[in-house]
Amino acid sequence: QVQLVESGGGLVQAGGSLRLSCAASGRTFSNYIMGWFRQAPGKEREFVAAISWSSSLRDYADSVKGRFTISRDNAKNTVYLQMNSLKPEDTAIYYCAASRLPILSRSPIQYDAWGQGTQVTVSS
Repeated sequence: QVQLVESGGGLVQAGGSLRLSCAASGRTFSNYIMGWFRQAPGKEREFVAAISWSSSLRDYADSVKGRFTISRDNAKNTVYLQMNSLKPEDTAIYYCAASRLPILSRSPIQYDAWGQGTQVTVSS
């Protein structure tokens, strides 16, 4: 099982940017599809973005498309989420997750390992 640790969250004003990082250890990182999810208070966990092992495939939720970019560095066992033009509705705990499936998935149940989450707060 791969272990995941997120970092990079914080408080930012609307229109600002943050870059989240997720460091992986344990199993071979490059074998995993990696995803980012978020959960706001009182809401279900929702898909944000996913990336294939080779970075050739990426998927984004409509709500973040054009503002967020997912990337990975397999040599560093790290996946990133660059978040630009942040909005108050982006406020949530952000989680990275790893999946052994061979295809990208937006469903949390398809992911085998999760980090502890990092808080992102966007003020208006």
